[in-house]
Amino acid sequence: MKIVRFKAGDDIAYGLAESEGVTLYQGSPFVAWEATETLIPWESVQLLSPVLPSKVVGVAHNYATEDSEPEEGKEPVIYLKPATSVVGPNAHVVKPASSNDVREGATLAVVIGRVAHNVSAEDASQYIFGYTAANDLTAEDLLARDGQSTRAKGFDTFCPLGPAIETELDPLERLAIVSRVNGEVRQAGFTVDMTFGVAEIVEFVTRVMTLLPGDVILTGTPSGAGPVEPGDLMEVEIDGIGVLANRMVAGR
Repeated sequence: MKIVRFKAGDDIAYGLAESEGVTLYQGSPFVAWEATETLIPWESVQLLSPVLPSKVVGVAHNYATEDSEPEEGKEPVIYLKPATSVVGPNAHVVKPASSNDVREGATLAVVIGRVAHNVSAEDASQYIFGYTAANDLTAEDLLARDGQSTRAKGFDTFCPLGPAIETELDPLERLAIVSRVNGEVRQAGFTVDMTFGVAEIVEFVTRVMTLLPGDVILTGTPSGAGPVEPGDLMEVEIDGIGVLANRMVAGR
């Protein structure tokens, strides 16, 4: 099922995405929730980020490029993006004035459903609530200058998530991941091409830090990411999840 977080009027709530609108639920899917009989039509719904994570953990270099192959025996390389980098579908991404080379990054995002600490790969699925799409933006010139991934990836609005959390998805089913900028395909890959699979990543991350319900892991981005400029429309599409669209605007 596809779970969305949305605003309707002055209210923010969770619900289930249906063909004609969103079935309103009371509560949160991470604690306790209950269906209502209210169906809100799509024209009255503004989709928001499907979660408000305490932290976003990213995995770098998790797809082989044309010039490199996965190295056996290596561990995942992880980084953090702050909660303030998260925005939802159709929200603007702000290009910081300090960067001249911001790049998009289509990513399958894992949403954690329960407190996870020292989780084994074999048990990882018990801690995964579902999956959503993410755009892992990076100020590439700042990263190249000093290697500070926290700054290069941590700007406000640099982690769009959405449009929904799909709870019945299997990354081992060769899901296509595509990014487009103004309709032009930039990235195209499959989840089975990841060097480290989702279960391995969950095991590695939870040996470092405790993950809380709603926390997000970005599993890496295929090759092909390129620069985006104010006015550009970025789209991330993942099989079974849908399209996450955001437009870039200039910052101050």
